[in-house]
Amino acid sequence: MQIASILRRAAQINPKGIATIYEDRQQTWTQMQDRVARLAGGLQKLGMKLGDRVALLSLNSDRFIEYYFASVWGGGAMMPMNIRWAAAECAYALNDAGAEILIVDEAFKGVAAELKSQVQGLKTIIYCGDAETPDGMQNYEDIVACNAPVADAGRAGDDLAGIFYTGGTTGFPKGVMLSHTNFYVGGVANAHELNMQEETIYLHAAPMFHIADLIWFSAVTFMAGTHVVIPMFTPDGTLAAIEKHKPSQVLLVPVMLQMVMQSDKLAQTDVSSLRQIAYGASPITQSVLVDAFKKFPNTSFIQAFGQTELSPIASVLSEEYHVLEGPKAGKLRSAGRPTRVCEVRIVDANMLEVPRGDVGQITVKGPTTMLGYWNKPEVTAETIRDGWVLTGDAGYMDEDGFIFLMDRVKDMIVSGGENVYSAEVENAIGQHPAVATSAVIGIPSEQWGESVHALVILHPGIEVTAQALQSHCHTLIAGYKCPHSIEFTTEPFPLSGANKVLKTELRKPYWEGQERQIS
Repeated sequence: MQIASILRRAAQINPKGIATIYEDRQQTWTQMQDRVARLAGGLQKLGMKLGDRVALLSLNSDRFIEYYFASVWGGGAMMPMNIRWAAAECAYALNDAGAEILIVDEAFKGVAAELKSQVQGLKTIIYCGDAETPDGMQNYEDIVACNAPVADAGRAGDDLAGIFYTGGTTGFPKGVMLSHTNFYVGGVANAHELNMQEETIYLHAAPMFHIADLIWFSAVTFMAGTHVVIPMFTPDGTLAAIEKHKPSQVLLVPVMLQMVMQSDKLAQTDVSSLRQIAYGASPITQSVLVDAFKKFPNTSFIQAFGQTELSPIASVLSEEYHVLEGPKAGKLRSAGRPTRVCEVRIVDANMLEVPRGDVGQITVKGPTTMLGYWNKPEVTAETIRDGWVLTGDAGYMDEDGFIFLMDRVKDMIVSGGENVYSAEVENAIGQHPAVATSAVIGIPSEQWGESVHALVILHPGIEVTAQALQSHCHTLIAGYKCPHSIEFTTEPFPLSGANKVLKTELRKPYWEGQERQIS
């Protein structure tokens, strides 16, 4: 099972078909395979060896997809980076992974210059934008043009294909290691589970660094379809792309879907090409879905639940269950049933499966589960038990095999489709000299699903404003991780017998009346 073979197949069965469309550029599958093989050769000449990590910090583009295939075609491993990270977070990940090559576009060339002094092992920076190449950087198009195509390096199976950094429960991001098998099986399964058709047209509106969108790289390519790419999501830009390029499928995380539905342009836009809208990456309320059914009456909906460690889908709620009446109604609140390539169990603290209807931790096993966490064998051992990945999500399974999410075992907040770990935010808050201690929790948000809320205890006699603390956090962590709201208190936090803060107690006042403790 090899990622490169997915591209070769597409070029073989649909050589003249359009592979990518980005702004005024488009290319066939034959042209794309040639460019990927040339870029792979160029990366090798720049020092990429088998298994080496090649990082990319960029907005969405056709070159992002070329990078995905070229890094593994040449024997390396991809490392897409979160475009919302602060420079300190980028530097941590690059140092941790030992990346020697970084590719950046116009939006991040300034950050790249800053990172050069913070990442000792960073040897080469490649500029993949369309403006003038900054001093000290290689030009992406020159690399493609000046190198001959090379043969696929032959990496496959459990060989490392990529590292994807997620929020860290200990205050630092964790690098999820995914293999060629993970992406190959995930691509085949998702093409099937997400009802893709031959030569489908898919719109990349969600950020490509996020595996929720990136897994479509393999799935669309398996179908020899067309990748339509916009640089970044905006409601009006997405609607314009739908009308112009006539995609049949798109992924919109719930907050994106809400913003599109709230756009004044929706009523004036021809969205008739959309056969399906997939959503996931964060929970969605039934009221939002019902509104979406009305505003996209000729479009079906499908939900995918998972996480990066599962590359990434564990279960799917298919379109026939997105109904309010009839024999298949009643499942809309669920996260669907396990995909055809994984097994899901709900277990207790001893890893024993609980009866149907009882709440426990959701665990997943199959060929799409991660290899482990980069440089973190202890955390890997805590997360993977006998081949089962502990998701950190609590829920139950009904008699029909549908999974219902209830709460989180870990202190993770999902805000607008992004994972935020409370320990990481607390670590940033705690670096302010006025703060004695803090506890960060997720509270309900109509717009984001959950928002980051901090309860803060200050040192006696020292004062600081909420705005000042938020500004302090913005210098250390990405903006979406910073507290949206701060509450100062002098009351000690409730503690467990092991002297751990009982965040379940802190959350209760905010979640009263909610059916589940995930928004």
